[in-house]
Amino acid sequence: MKVSQLYVYPVKSLRPTTITEGILTTRGFQYDRRFMLLKVIRAEDGSGTTTLMNMHVSHSPEMTLFHTDIEYPQTEKDSGKLIITYHPPPSEPAPKALETTRLQIPLQPNPKSLNPLKVVMHQSPTTAYNMGAEYNDWFSACFGYSVVLAYLGPNSREVLGTLAPAKQNKKPVLRTIRESITRPGRKWERILPILIVASGINIFLQGAVLALVLYYFYTQHAKNEDRITFADCAPYLVISETSVDNVSARLPEGEEMDRTKFRPNIVISGAGEAFEEDFWGALTVGAGLDRGSPKLLLTGNCVRCQSLNIDYETGKMGTGESGAVLKKLMKDRRVDSGAKYSPVFGRYAFLEPKGEGISLRVGDEVTVAEKGTRRSVFDWPGLTN
Repeated sequence: MKVSQLYVYPVKSLRPTTITEGILTTRGFQYDRRFMLLKVIRAEDGSGTTTLMNMHVSHSPEMTLFHTDIEYPQTEKDSGKLIITYHPPPSEPAPKALETTRLQIPLQPNPKSLNPLKVVMHQSPTTAYNMGAEYNDWFSACFGYSVVLAYLGPNSREVLGTLAPAKQNKKPVLRTIRESITRPGRKWERILPILIVASGINIFLQGAVLALVLYYFYTQHAKNEDRITFADCAPYLVISETSVDNVSARLPEGEEMDRTKFRPNIVISGAGEAFEEDFWGALTVGAGLDRGSPKLLLTGNCVRCQSLNIDYETGKMGTGESGAVLKKLMKDRRVDSGAKYSPVFGRYAFLEPKGEGISLRVGDEVTVAEKGTRRSVFDWPGLTN
């Protein structure tokens, strides 16, 4: 099997940027889902108060009218550019309030110059930054209602449920501490428990030293915790070309399923059977030079919603057979007991830490390193049904 396509989504729910090579990080491809849009909701009581609501393509199909492109930094002082192009529906002119259908955004804004705001996605909170009127007004003119462009900056979100590899292999705290103490090369840490016992000057001192030790191990664990950006549930989404072909075969002759409607990061070609990825546990991808080939750990299914039915050209729900893809998949793809009313397509994936910074290219070979015999069960509080 090989990597056939790679996609980055610099702004959540807008069209992707197609890339031929991407830098892998434990939080997704570099620059993936670092921005998102929030709809401004004004109070009905006339008080003038407002709240911000997360925008997702399933509820705001007009988001598909925005195309993205990335101009990567060429020097250390160059922050790069994110270019957004608005394509009005064929039957509608561009809004009169819009001076240009093209917007340039710094790829790496300085958060210190921006106002922070709280964002909660699927019960997982984080702090983001309001990009300001220059960008908010442009998007608002395109949408026809007020929106805010938010930038994640250096922040991240917790992976809830058991999707994160560390949570699937969770060990008791004392066992984690014991393994860390006995790990080669950490001699001074082995001495700490001895110091705690030997320092029996008084109970207070012992408690203080013990608290420091536990705090150290807690912070070390936090550093290695799986985190995500504005992606829904995991840093990567992997799909198979063979499975896309299966969906295309359900459409009228001459029609093909647009693979980008599945919002993948990595598309794999060469799978022998449709949906065999349901049982992939790990994929070996790319080449890490002296570090060896890293693995993508596939921990859960991606359960699907009505976003599959959107007509990307009109920014509205599709009509005819292409507007009924979700219903077609309902017939035989409701295979996850954790989300029994939703069809499954694709797998959520996490990168092994040793793969940080390695490049993945279109054409790279992919090998199934681990394969399960049981279906995984989707588990994210508030998202299961």
